[in-house]
Amino acid sequence: MNEEAALSARPADARGPQPIEIALLASVFVVAACGLVYELSAAALSSYLLGDSVLQFSTIIGTYLFAMGVGSWFSRYFDRQLPAHFLRIELLVALIGGALPAILFLANAYVPSAFRLLLYGLVMVVGTLVGLEIPLVMRILKRNIVLKNLVSQVLTFDYLGALAVSVAFPLILVPQLGMIRTGLLFGVMNAAVAVWALWLFRHELRRVGAHALACFLALAALIGAFAGADHITTLAEDKFYQDRIVFSATSPYQRIVVTRGQLGHRLFLNGNLQFAERDEYRYHEALVHPVMAAQGAPKKVAVLGGGDGMAVREILKYPSVESVTLVELDPNMTKLFTEHETLAALNAHSLSSPKVKIVNTDAFQWLQQPGDMFDVIVVDFPDPTNFAIGKLYTNSFYSLLEKRLSASGYAVIQTTSPLVARKSYWTVATTIESVGLRATPYHAHVPSFGEWGYIIASRRPYRMPDALPSGLRFLSPSTLPLMFDFPLDMARVPTEVNRLSNQTLVTTYEQEWGKVMAH
Repeated sequence: MNEEAALSARPADARGPQPIEIALLASVFVVAACGLVYELSAAALSSYLLGDSVLQFSTIIGTYLFAMGVGSWFSRYFDRQLPAHFLRIELLVALIGGALPAILFLANAYVPSAFRLLLYGLVMVVGTLVGLEIPLVMRILKRNIVLKNLVSQVLTFDYLGALAVSVAFPLILVPQLGMIRTGLLFGVMNAAVAVWALWLFRHELRRVGAHALACFLALAALIGAFAGADHITTLAEDKFYQDRIVFSATSPYQRIVVTRGQLGHRLFLNGNLQFAERDEYRYHEALVHPVMAAQGAPKKVAVLGGGDGMAVREILKYPSVESVTLVELDPNMTKLFTEHETLAALNAHSLSSPKVKIVNTDAFQWLQQPGDMFDVIVVDFPDPTNFAIGKLYTNSFYSLLEKRLSASGYAVIQTTSPLVARKSYWTVATTIESVGLRATPYHAHVPSFGEWGYIIASRRPYRMPDALPSGLRFLSPSTLPLMFDFPLDMARVPTEVNRLSNQTLVTTYEQEWGKVMAH
């Protein structure tokens, strides 16, 4: 018996791995990685643009997994020319999945009413195609690998690909490439798998020339789109934000966009306005000075959130201040408002002050660590649009806050609109009181936001200050008391305590602001 005959006579699981098997298993790794990128992109974009990250991630992932099941079920109808079907599916996944982030960005800017329909439609299509891939690979591999080895090997490479991307997506891919380029890069990888399949099965395929042309056109389209990704992003964001974009970046935590127009500079995080240069002084003076002036002579101050440095600018107007600790999760924010000359000028270069210490970490975790007590704590987080932010409005958070507040100290929390989101606003007051602190509510009119609310938390009763720093543009000692008077349509209503275990505030906030957005 010659060597070739002896090799073929050995059982399939006794032979060493064949080149075609290695190639196909490697493609399983790539296929799994690409599929997860498309899934994560859709979920991340929906949470950026629609809010409520838990709801969006849950529904997108659920829809995607269901679609994969549909694709797996349909795979039974592919009987012949399996390599050809696999190649075509790879090209379709490459084009549709790779372009998914770009399509959704453009849809949000130009046809926002159709965004949800397009979002879930694309997730269904991509999920179905991805669900077809693995069964076809397994059936192709079944020619050479016995079943027990086949299943274990395919699933191993599938899960390894998913693990690699789940780590790289938030830490490397999105921060370095952005969402659109990340999708297109993995589309190119999917198309490369198709080219690989074309080479491996060139002797089995009919119309090899047509398949080669399809691979070339798909790769050309994806590479061209990758090269022009900045133009796609600009096209979408210029339409969405109206004003000229002077800075944009995607961090592991959010999409940061700064625009400039007739109203001056405006900062958007995940599409939500954070401040407008025209009237931010109203917001930040109202946030900072009622507690700073009332405390008397604050020495140690903490700012939680507020990475733009505007609140720090107002705090540094008090000569008694010896140190300001700014706790901001996203280092991209503090770097931007420290180093970008125009934006740093808006906060009077406050983040470069020797009195200021910047700590880039999660405020909840920071409060859990032993540390200094503060005379004033300014809490300037975004509104509770999702559970990740909602935890910063819970009784657990305020209990930690209370432990870092000096006996005579004050904390102030920006607290959404008591007019638009009345129940949400008073939920925060109820939650503060549940940990034994006094809640002193007040409000101010900020044209970019409308009627906006704040709540002071303290152990002692709030004392109205007699004087304010000179040079303020909005507040004065005579008008300050008016901010603590609430008209009937903003008066207190009964609410629940917002706890980590229920996060009722996030649901309430979404309901109240959703009614406004619907109109």
